[in-house]
Amino acid sequence: MRNKELDNLVKIGQLKAEPFSQSEFDAYLHSGKERLQDTVSPGISQSGKFLLGYAAAYSFSLAALRRLGYRPANRYVVFQCLPHSLSVGVEIWRALADAHDVRNGFEYEGTDEVTEDLTEQVIRCAKVLEKML
Repeated sequence: MRNKELDNLVKIGQLKAEPFSQSEFDAYLHSGKERLQDTVSPGISQSGKFLLGYAAAYSFSLAALRRLGYRPANRYVVFQCLPHSLSVGVEIWRALADAHDVRNGFEYEGTDEVTEDLTEQVIRCAKVLEKML
């Protein structure tokens, strides 16, 4: 199933058209489910919960994009594509895009802007995406 908006992203190099792989899709789903489940492990830090929730949301978002036959050129575009890959509203993809910025600051710049509210928001978004797949 081709998507005009996603095909436009192929034209500008943000996505690549690539055949769907059921085993890859299943692996992303499995990864997302495991990470989402791990967010409730006892003793996990706030940052750990955030990173696991983010990873789950990313896995589900990537699965949705791959299901349509696209591969992203970078991580950020995966969340930007959510309105076209899963028909989610701005509140979901924007929250995950913001979380992406916080994750990058945490991972690459040593900043820690992870809050309990942001963590719970990311986990809620991941749960929504999981149900949509």
